[in-house]
Amino acid sequence: MSEPEMRPKAEKLDAADELAGMRAQFVLDDTVYLDGNSLGALPRSVPGRVEDAVRRQWGSLRIRSWDESGWWTAPERIGDRIAPLVGAAPGQIVVGDSTSVNVFKAVVGAVRLAAEKGDGEGHAGRPGSGGRDEILVDATTFPTDGYIAASAARLTGCTLRPVTPDEVPGALSERTAAVLLNHVDYRTGRLHDLPSLTASIQAAGAISVWDLCHSAGALPVGLDEHGVDLAVGCTYKYLNGGPGSPAYLYVREAHQPRFDSPLPGWNSHADPFGMTPDYTPAPGALRGRVGTPDILSMLALEAALEVWDDVSIDAIRTKSLALTDFFLECVESYVPGGAVESLTPSPHMQRGSQVALRCADAGNVMRRLIDRGVIGDFREPDVLRFGFTPLYVGFGDVERAARVLGEMF
Repeated sequence: MSEPEMRPKAEKLDAADELAGMRAQFVLDDTVYLDGNSLGALPRSVPGRVEDAVRRQWGSLRIRSWDESGWWTAPERIGDRIAPLVGAAPGQIVVGDSTSVNVFKAVVGAVRLAAEKGDGEGHAGRPGSGGRDEILVDATTFPTDGYIAASAARLTGCTLRPVTPDEVPGALSERTAAVLLNHVDYRTGRLHDLPSLTASIQAAGAISVWDLCHSAGALPVGLDEHGVDLAVGCTYKYLNGGPGSPAYLYVREAHQPRFDSPLPGWNSHADPFGMTPDYTPAPGALRGRVGTPDILSMLALEAALEVWDDVSIDAIRTKSLALTDFFLECVESYVPGGAVESLTPSPHMQRGSQVALRCADAGNVMRRLIDRGVIGDFREPDVLRFGFTPLYVGFGDVERAARVLGEMF
């Protein structure tokens, strides 16, 4: 399809887009913002809510806001707002700390859960003593997940074994305690088969831990439906919570009575104000809390999540796939043959909400794109990443991005 035909097609797609009106709820300019998979755009409701939290709640009510403004219940209340976006019932998600900290809680907690389950022969496992003493980690994972998994292995006396997601079913054994996987590969945008891999992990008697940073808010996850044990995710990408906004931890309801966090704190105590020397974990997902919640970031996130009140995650997925399909079509039309190579799988069932293109001198290409008002990002050594946030990215944005990219060559 030639260039003159692509613009009318984009206009037609935008006219039929049921989510087009959502863009007005965000603070955006005339740039094409395709980096929401790194940092989501600012929802218009957030600045006023943060100002109220600072001036009235903190400034006037001060300590009273823990009760009167609902600060104390923010971690679980906001967790329940995230729950429908990842397919979880209320009471299973707690918000707080960074993704890295929550990965640590989840992996160590998973090893401890696996030890309690035993080895399938009725014998209780004990890491490092002939029981379940191996952690499998996604070899293609974001580096921090690998670092945290290695630390968790040292702490629990386990061996760490990096494998690709495709290799997981064949790598599982009676030694496997926990498996940490990414739902979407941060480099390529490949969507991994969460239902099938979770089933394989559990059939082997191990505990599944999923990192949802690049899927939550971009596509259906189905944590409850697919029986996921534990999951973590950030909120500053497709959930638009702001830079450094708190992450979340999902603990499946069936596991909550036995979930043993490696980071117990006064905030996760059954009687937090009792100040007793002995620790008794709070019931439910609350045992995933640690210390005093980061209230200002929490309340910014809570305001940001309001944009989801009337939005279906299925509608988000439908538009996401349409955006990425159209982008690849425009790239084929505008970019000279052989100049770029798509690393993102073509089948919808294997694609997240980003497109990764490999090209020569990718870092310089991305700098020139940004200078021309197309914002994506670069990953070493040669990858251009473009993230598509259906809440505010339109088909006209997609056409412009591909057209400008074509002018780079």
